[in-house]
Amino acid sequence: MIWILVVIFVACLVLRYPIAFALGLSCLVYLVLKGTPLIVVPAKMYSGIDIFVLLSIPGFILAGNLMNQGGLTAKIITFCNHLLGHIRGGLSLVNVGASMLFAGISGTAISDTASLGSIMIPAMKKEGYDADFSCAITAASSTVGPIIPPSVPMIIAATLSGLSVGKLFLAGALPGLLLGVGLMLVAYVIAVKKKYPKHARSSFSQVAHGFVDTFWSLLMTFIILFGIIGGIFTPTEASVIAVIYALIIGRFVYGKLNFKNVQVVLLDSIKTSSSLMILVGFANLFGWILITEQIPQTISSEILGFSSNKYVVLLLINLLLIVVGTFMETIAALLILFPILLKVALAVDVDPLHFAVIAVLNLIIGLTTPPVGVCLFVASSIGKVSIGKVSKAGFPFLMVSFLVLILVTLIPEISLFLPNLFID
Repeated sequence: MIWILVVIFVACLVLRYPIAFALGLSCLVYLVLKGTPLIVVPAKMYSGIDIFVLLSIPGFILAGNLMNQGGLTAKIITFCNHLLGHIRGGLSLVNVGASMLFAGISGTAISDTASLGSIMIPAMKKEGYDADFSCAITAASSTVGPIIPPSVPMIIAATLSGLSVGKLFLAGALPGLLLGVGLMLVAYVIAVKKKYPKHARSSFSQVAHGFVDTFWSLLMTFIILFGIIGGIFTPTEASVIAVIYALIIGRFVYGKLNFKNVQVVLLDSIKTSSSLMILVGFANLFGWILITEQIPQTISSEILGFSSNKYVVLLLINLLLIVVGTFMETIAALLILFPILLKVALAVDVDPLHFAVIAVLNLIIGLTTPPVGVCLFVASSIGKVSIGKVSKAGFPFLMVSFLVLILVTLIPEISLFLPNLFID
């Protein structure tokens, strides 16, 4: 019977149904054909979202949207331009740098691509950068968002595994920085080769003024991160504090928020949060069906039967997650596969924090992997460039992402250094 579930789910994905609907429809058909009482649908959906830490996700989404509407994106880009604009291909470096700073606010790759891309891609094209390169660097840099804290996928991973959200946030910091620096180096090499433009060096006062303009928004990330790590508040409480902080800064410091655009932000955040919670609910039902059919045990035994070597197992998991991440949205893939693969990783003595970072990094790299990486489509639509050209231009960035993934996989200390340093 399980093949019916899988076939319908894959068919829905091919037909470009929303992931939540694909999960729900495949589960419904399976349960009807199996003769299972349909009362299990609301029961399992509710149990999937009845988790306290998940309440932080709508809060972080709302806080990020408030800061974005409040003018944060433009200020971050201006500040990064003062710092990096004088280097050859400076705007491409600004693109990555802005993503690294904006990551602490948005926490998702797709929102990063859409928000920063709508500003950066037209600006880069106007200054003489190739359109395909502009789209490619925007899509690639957006993958930093779900790694550098606070990160929505990391919250999901913590919920599924029982790990500390604070520890996971710290575990993602160094891999995120490593990924950002790697993308900058590749962008610089390409910029020098193609003789992309650079600006005059900004004065110290301009840099200082840009930092002051950006300071209050960046402070929110530190309040959230160190408040959670220090045990001052829970992730859910941190998300509420972030919303209040974003409202105050957006209204009284930046002066961009008013009643009208706050209404727009609220509606947009409600839509995003609602669709995400429906996805979580259906994914929990889907996962329950997989467990009843003993699919996790089968996958575990097959992988461990192939090899019990830690690095071989991690290689197989990496390959699986890269492929899945190419075709499926990050959070949906995490909800379905993370609990299954975590058991496999634990069986070969992989640290759960380390594995969580590997899993999230794999899936976000999939967002920029052809043929159907979601961030590639978002960037290509903004830049009005074919997905084929963007994919070709993005190949060097994809290679450096894979290199970072290999380093993070083989060297656990990259992920574990900060959690071990700050948290017992």
